[in-house]
Amino acid sequence: MSSSRRASVDQLSQIPCTPVNEGGRVPPGCIVTSQRWKGSELVNTLQGKLKVIMEDKLGVIDFHPSNEAGVVYISETDLVAGSGYKQKLAKLRKANSLRGVVVAERTPISEQYYADLQKFVSLELGLKMLFVVSQTEAANLLIQMVNEEHKPHANPFLVKRRKQSIDAGVLATVHLIPNVGPVKAKVLLQRFRSIKGIGNASEQELTEVVGRTKASNIKAFFQHRTSADGQSSSVT
Repeated sequence: MSSSRRASVDQLSQIPCTPVNEGGRVPPGCIVTSQRWKGSELVNTLQGKLKVIMEDKLGVIDFHPSNEAGVVYISETDLVAGSGYKQKLAKLRKANSLRGVVVAERTPISEQYYADLQKFVSLELGLKMLFVVSQTEAANLLIQMVNEEHKPHANPFLVKRRKQSIDAGVLATVHLIPNVGPVKAKVLLQRFRSIKGIGNASEQELTEVVGRTKASNIKAFFQHRTSADGQSSSVT
C-alpha cells in the first residue's frame, strides 16, 4: 500500500464505528431498513413485495438487502445541499465487514453535482455506485438485490451491477484521469476490473497496458487524489 493511500485509510480509521444491523441476520425475502425511511415512497413500494424490517440502530446504513451488503442512499436533496454526504459515505467505507453500495438519485437538478459524487465514491473511497432516477426505481433495484443476494450459488446481480457501473459510471470516472481517453479507459477497466484496481496497480503493470508516459500520469493522479483526501477535513 502506498504512503498516500495509507494516509487516506488512516484518516478513515479515526471515524467512529458505525452500528451495522446489530440485531441479527437478514432473513431471506426481507430487507432491513432504517427507521428514517418509514412512510416514504421507497418503503411503500417495497412493502407487498418484501417483508420490510424497520430498525433504528443502523448508523449511516439505509438498507440491508443481505447480511453482507449495506446500501447508503444519496438523494437529490443530499446532493444539492452540499458535501455533507461525504462523511456518511466515509463511514460506509469504514464498515469493512460489509460490501458497501451507494445508490444515488440522478435527476436534472442533481446532474451538476454528480461528477463530484462519482469521483469521491469511486476514486477516493473505492465503493460501488449505482444511479436511479426516482425512489420507485430504487425500490425495484433493492427488490432485485434481495432476490439475488439470497440465491445459494450464483449471484448474477453482481455481474449486472458491475456491467452497469462500467458502462454508465466507472468508465466515465476513468475518463477524468488526465490523458486517458475512452479507449484506454475501457482497456484499463478490462485489465484491472475497477478504479480501485487501477489505483493499486504498479507503474510497471500500467505500462504494459497504456505505455510508460500514461502509466506515470495515472500513478501521479492517484497519488495526488489520495494525498488530497488525507488532508481534507470533509470526512473527519
